Amino acid sequence: MSDEPVSPAPPSPVTPEQTDGVVNRAAVVYSALVGLLILVAASVIDAILDRNVDNYNDSGWRYVLFVMVLVGYFVAGFLAGRRAPGGALTNGALAGTFTFVLWVPVRMIIWAVRDEHEQLFTGVDPVFKPGQIFGHLVIASALGMLGGILGARSAIKRAR
Repeated sequence: MSDEPVSPAPPSPVTPEQTDGVVNRAAVVYSALVGLLILVAASVIDAILDRNVDNYNDSGWRYVLFVMVLVGYFVAGFLAGRRAPGGALTNGALAGTFTFVLWVPVRMIIWAVRDEHEQLFTGVDPVFKPGQIFGHLVIASALGMLGGILGARSAIKRAR
């Protein structure tokens, strides 16, 4: 036997109650809430610009705000991957997806307050179109996974 003392394993920063195998619930919830803040900021900016810019629908602001939404999904995944590098893809995908899922009720409130001329799910120009919902879910999941991988790499580099 060796005379070298065996050091105990460092304590895990995650308690067993916070994980379900690979999924770190605390990381996913925290990251999704941060992503939600970015999406809410984009929605508020959208509402302000819609009121104050002539020909807003034909301006470049729509594209800038869409990129801001994409950044929100990516940041959610990045933070989840950074907090739980062992399950970066899963936690990143969940954080990105939950960011969108949490944003839907916020968008419904915005609709109730200011989009009285549009239908929510039906009509000529509804607020929520099935294709857009599906597209956002796919994009949110994919960007969350990309952010998760990059966040995990960042955490691993930082730990070295």
